[in-house]
Amino acid sequence: MITSLLVANRGEIARRILRTAEAMGIRTIAVYADGDAVAPFVREAHVAIPLDGRTASETYLSVEKVLAAAKKVGADAIHPGYGFLSENAAFAQAVIDAGITWVGPTPDAIAAMGDKLAAKALMKQAGVPTLDAPEGHFPVLVKAAMGGGGKGMRLVERAEDLDDAIAGAKREALAAFGDDTVFLERYLTGSRHVEIQILGDRHGNLVHLGERECSIQRRHQKVIEEAPSSAVSPELREQMGQAALLAAKALRYENAGTVEFLLAGDGSYFFLEVNTRLQVEHPVTEMVTGIDLVREQILIAQGEPLSFEQADVTFTGHAVEARLYAEDPANDFLPVTGTVLHWAPAEGARYDSGIESGSVIGVEFDPMLAKVIAHAPTRGEAALRLAQALERTAVQGTTTNRDFLVATLRHPSFLAGDTTTDFIERVNPDRTPPVYVAQLEHAAVLASLTDSAWRRAASPMRGFPAVWRNSVIPAEVRTFHHGDLVIAVSYVAQRDGTFQVTVGESVWQARVLAVTSEEIEAEVDGVRHRAPIRQHGPRWWVGELELQLQLRFPQPELETIEGGLVAPLPGGIIAVEVAVGDAVVAGQLLVIMEAMKMEHRITAPSDGTVAEVRVALGAQVASGDLLVVLHD
Repeated sequence: MITSLLVANRGEIARRILRTAEAMGIRTIAVYADGDAVAPFVREAHVAIPLDGRTASETYLSVEKVLAAAKKVGADAIHPGYGFLSENAAFAQAVIDAGITWVGPTPDAIAAMGDKLAAKALMKQAGVPTLDAPEGHFPVLVKAAMGGGGKGMRLVERAEDLDDAIAGAKREALAAFGDDTVFLERYLTGSRHVEIQILGDRHGNLVHLGERECSIQRRHQKVIEEAPSSAVSPELREQMGQAALLAAKALRYENAGTVEFLLAGDGSYFFLEVNTRLQVEHPVTEMVTGIDLVREQILIAQGEPLSFEQADVTFTGHAVEARLYAEDPANDFLPVTGTVLHWAPAEGARYDSGIESGSVIGVEFDPMLAKVIAHAPTRGEAALRLAQALERTAVQGTTTNRDFLVATLRHPSFLAGDTTTDFIERVNPDRTPPVYVAQLEHAAVLASLTDSAWRRAASPMRGFPAVWRNSVIPAEVRTFHHGDLVIAVSYVAQRDGTFQVTVGESVWQARVLAVTSEEIEAEVDGVRHRAPIRQHGPRWWVGELELQLQLRFPQPELETIEGGLVAPLPGGIIAVEVAVGDAVVAGQLLVIMEAMKMEHRITAPSDGTVAEVRVALGAQVASGDLLVVLHD
């Protein structure tokens, strides 16, 4: 039996695996990069070992360092989670050769499915429906042969864009997977991404656990997943399940895996790939089946037969998962960095998270903060319950996609089950929530009254209110910003304990009913509010509305240069395509950055001439750094 388990991963998936291992009485071991030294998963393991490095290649992708850590503490087994080394056949074999139990499929199965071109050929031979390569028809997908997760993938709609897309996909694939092989695949417009969870043991037993739908995607990466799919009938589930088992039998599959399909509108389906690992979206399957997939992985790795048969698998209700990212939906979902100043999950949902208050979101790793999962008797209830939980989740200090997820989950098209892979482009849910002026004004009043109460509580004069009884009490003024909106709040304490508040042309009465270090209850203009409230420097959060307090001595603004193009986030320069004096046309590629495992292309917004190039190949830049200056 496995008595000590090393998790060769980080963040939320490391915590997820540690949780089940702990429940099984297994000693747990974490490994970590320099930037993760104080991360929750490191503290929650019984033992943690530094990998001495900052980047993925120096740490979580280092076979030698991970194996050395396992040997150092006598680990019985290694669980790779997902990403990093999870689908590296050489790593799996090295673990086995070291006499350590590998919690995953066999190296042969990983190798067979690691090359997507070879995998498609094997599946076609096994009788699983596959997509043929396109013959001069568009749109097409350029895909990395050795990876997934949207890395090394480009949608191409015109023949003249194909060469550029292939070059970009090859660069990204090489950086993410160490192999730049790419291939073309026919793109199915209006299809759904449906995958089947499989489990197999060493004794030849195989089962499937039904389907998940993962069609809500941006940049070919999933953001909302659910089980079951609203488009899959019991009959179609049986057909797709049997196709997945055909794939598993062809591989002599052991442990957990996922067979992914594209489902067309006419009910036809086509093999995409087999993910030879635990999937990010596995919680929705756990919620509807009641099966702990990590526990099953560990039991199978110990050599035990499956404890249930296909007929024992039942489905209860519906589960929906949303991936909460540090990214800016209003800026084409670009990832962002920053510090999570306050993190507080809401009740009513499952949270698989890798963060806590104070966690730093850097450029070295994927910017996913948490997965939030809701389960309910019906699909509609699960979606609305998840939206409500997300709305009540406190995540302050960094820009996130939280409000976009809420808007998507509540959109009539989503609730109606109209969830094809082009959903975001076709439906275009609100990327930022509508915020009303009256809502902001009341929030500014609450922040002002809280600030005043906190200051009085900290004052040595707080025990002497009589000082003011026969004096003229001066008005206090606070000025807040929310985007381009400026809200000036003037308020005066009255002798009856209320406040007279002036906001613009409006004069209101306000009364503080209760205030603590984290919450205010107050009545403003006849409306009673009870809101969590937090402050960090000049930044205030009233509920989830953020306000910026104007300082008495504002900081000077950064210099701006006409025609200057800046870095959208911190990263490294991997290509500089122009020089000073070059004439460029609108849309022409100028610079390519790499950050958070993605390429970011800086292009010319209009025709012009390159006046300055401020960066060179290999340079590291901060968000807002000037890259190129163009003149008309």
